[in-house]
Amino acid sequence: MQVDFGGGEEVLFERRARAGVITLNRPAALNALTHSMVKAMGRALAAWQAEEEVRVVLIRGEGRAFCAGGDILAVYEAGRAGRPPVAFFADEYRLNAAIARFPKPYVSLIDGVVMGGGVGVSAHGSHRVMTGKALFAMPEVGIGFFPDVGASHLLSRLAGHYGMYLALTGERIGQGEALGAGLATHAVDSQDLADLTGEIAESGDPDAALKARHRPVPRDRDAATLAAIERHFRHPTLEACIDSLSRAAATGDVFAGETLRTIASRSPTSLHVAFRALRQGAVLSMEACMRMEYRIVNRMLANPDFYEGIRAALIDRTKAPAWQPASLDAVQAAAIDAYFAPLPEGELAL
Repeated sequence: MQVDFGGGEEVLFERRARAGVITLNRPAALNALTHSMVKAMGRALAAWQAEEEVRVVLIRGEGRAFCAGGDILAVYEAGRAGRPPVAFFADEYRLNAAIARFPKPYVSLIDGVVMGGGVGVSAHGSHRVMTGKALFAMPEVGIGFFPDVGASHLLSRLAGHYGMYLALTGERIGQGEALGAGLATHAVDSQDLADLTGEIAESGDPDAALKARHRPVPRDRDAATLAAIERHFRHPTLEACIDSLSRAAATGDVFAGETLRTIASRSPTSLHVAFRALRQGAVLSMEACMRMEYRIVNRMLANPDFYEGIRAALIDRTKAPAWQPASLDAVQAAAIDAYFAPLPEGELAL
């Protein structure tokens, strides 16, 4: 039975047996989130939390992606027109927090790309199911932004400082690596998703169905690489992490050299902000992280690097952004402090 919570055709809602099913339905845009989609999903969760008949919520994406993130071009155009869409981020962060505290099983069926805002509507739920087509990334530092949608809470809690590595590089990982890191809770075959959805909807309990269909998938990175990630990204300052990588690269360490080159292509300001957000987020609740990220995004939408990064990546496609400042050591500590300062107009209400 279709249910209307708003959002038009961009996001569909269905009551199916004991489940509420959300389908992100912008396949041509890789299911990128719009403000209306975010608000509609928030209404659906509130309604389904109160309905005793709904035992579980499932979320899926139509087409070849789960969700590639927020509609970043719409954000870019609004900001360039002098109307930074702060309200979009406020509602998106409220939705992320609502998913994290949702009292019923929330099952994300990730069969394709999951990045940025897609991570925010999937990774904070109780069950994160990935197929072999899954591709996870938080690539924001490459466009002059920062890993948001609760990444300061999520990534900071991954073992071996793996989340810091993902945040500072924007590296893409697949099903096995996500499972090994703890970003996914289950790995299933893509062709099983339709049957799995039906089984969970009928029972209202995802655990038995997932136990039967889950299969072990090895990590892509070997033990030596994981140890190197922990060694280089465990340090209390960004400068110390870079120094550790630099010293290893000087000895011919291929992983360190490649990682350094990747980081060097990212926005220096974004790198500093991301590093601090994850360090602080490691000791904060999810809701405190969302308030911190809301402080950051209010300032980030006024940061020239964001508009330069989008221009280079998506508008002109030069892939050669001119960051301001252009180097890590040119970024002033006071400038980074300002991103984290309390908002004069008030904090995010959750």
